[in-house]
Amino acid sequence: MRKTWLLCALLGSLAWGQAAPASPPAAQPAPAQAPAPANTPKRQTPAAQSDAAAAVPPDAAVITVNGVCAPQPKTGAAKPATTPKTPPADCKTVITKAGFEKLANAIAPNVTPQLKKSLAGALPRFIAMSNEAKKKGLDKTPTYEELLKFAKMQILTNELTREIQEEAANVPQEAIAKYYQQNAESYEQYNLERLFVPRAKQTQPAGKEEEEKKDEKLTEEQQKAKEAEEKAKQEENEQAMTKLAEDLRARAAAGEDFMKLQKEAFEAGGMKIESPTVALPKMRRNGLPPAHAAVFDLKPGEVSQVINDTGGHYIYKMTSKDQLTLDQVKDEIHNKLQNDRQREMMDKVTGSFKVETNEAYFGPGGAGPTPPGPRMPSPRMAPRPMAPETQPQTLPPAQPPTAPQAQPQAPPPPAQPPAAKPN
Repeated sequence: MRKTWLLCALLGSLAWGQAAPASPPAAQPAPAQAPAPANTPKRQTPAAQSDAAAAVPPDAAVITVNGVCAPQPKTGAAKPATTPKTPPADCKTVITKAGFEKLANAIAPNVTPQLKKSLAGALPRFIAMSNEAKKKGLDKTPTYEELLKFAKMQILTNELTREIQEEAANVPQEAIAKYYQQNAESYEQYNLERLFVPRAKQTQPAGKEEEEKKDEKLTEEQQKAKEAEEKAKQEENEQAMTKLAEDLRARAAAGEDFMKLQKEAFEAGGMKIESPTVALPKMRRNGLPPAHAAVFDLKPGEVSQVINDTGGHYIYKMTSKDQLTLDQVKDEIHNKLQNDRQREMMDKVTGSFKVETNEAYFGPGGAGPTPPGPRMPSPRMAPRPMAPETQPQTLPPAQPPTAPQAQPQAPPPPAQPPAAKPN
């Protein structure tokens, strides 16, 4: 979205090398191409396309828009009696490789070939239509002036955001090492086994319509008696599964195989799962719900007490624990500190002003809520991929139900500046 918006906003403000009709630029000779061998495939590989593009001289024309030329500079000469309705035959706008790449890199540094093609497809139309708009004097209207002011604010807002992102990315290595030392516990890695016991045994429900018909014939007292009976059965069922969990925990502590115990637990709970998962490899402290965090304090070989929650009963065994090295988590810490620094810088800017609005004009409550500051990832700041072994682990789903997961919430979608709309 940001690329598309910048494409529209910047095209009208960049100056292209447009040739005047009286003195058209000399035609640039096409770069010499070596004859392709007979067995060369017609479609070039991306690497070959990149090499071919790099061989084009900076001053070579890459786009020529015939029939559109720049307005002539004002001189003291008298205006001609008549203005030609059609442009002269030699009227053209020439865009060189250097000029094209200057625009493309302003929109998206490290621009992709796909974006180059999209930009090349849009430019001629924008040039022609904006040129025609200027002929009609649309760049002199009050509406244009207001839209231009708003577009400039949008561009400057995005440029400030980009600068903050780049500055936040310069995290000193000393800060990364210090954070690792102060939070070494967060970079421990655990291999666990987990045994899950359902809270209650699953039963096959009777036909819903049939049950509803039976319930309609019951008196109020009979209905209450039925509900009490069902509640008592449910409590008895849950107590039986709780006792089973304690028994399985004792057997696990005695050294029995977790896979065998897990199959028994599912069978007792009325679940048909032939190959349950009990291994939780490479877990981190943020990979389990807070209520399960005590598991990480176990020593290798120890079995936890039964952990009860709304999802069921959980029993863990610590098989091994390791300390990830600074090199393994360096990128992860860098990203964490970069996000913290960026948030702090943005908060400093957005917290430096206060807004008062006229409720008589905007209505009750004044203006709408202030949109969040631009936090969209800039193309200049592509996020660094984290190595698989350093990514925080999250609790894999038990089969089939699990306890509620304590997973970090995803950041809100990037706020985009509202697009200016002509009146």
